[in-house]
Amino acid sequence: QLKLVESGGGLVQPGGSLRLSCSASEPTFDTYAIGWFRQAPGKEREGISCISSGGYTINYADSVKGRFTISRDNAKKTVYLQMDTLEPEDTAVYYCAADLHWHLCSGFGRMDYWGEGTLVTVSS
Repeated sequence: QLKLVESGGGLVQPGGSLRLSCSASEPTFDTYAIGWFRQAPGKEREGISCISSGGYTINYADSVKGRFTISRDNAKKTVYLQMDTLEPEDTAVYYCAADLHWHLCSGFGRMDYWGEGTLVTVSS
């Protein structure tokens, strides 16, 4: 069992930055690949980035490549998503999710555990 909690969402102007955090308290956190997903109003959920359990393997969706950076600090049991050059199209609820299997995370497949999400609004 893994309980994930997202934080860091909010309102930001186009071109601005935000850093999201995904935290857990369980000691097994460092055995899970962690992915970030988002769902915009009226749209399907989209996988945007994933990081392996040790942090050595990372992938990004084309929609965020070059603008978003994922990282993790297993000592703090936290994964971060640094979001730069934000666009109105990035407005969505952002979720982190965990799975023991990298291929599910990197393929943005069905993950085992999900957080409740944090809202990011990009608007002037």
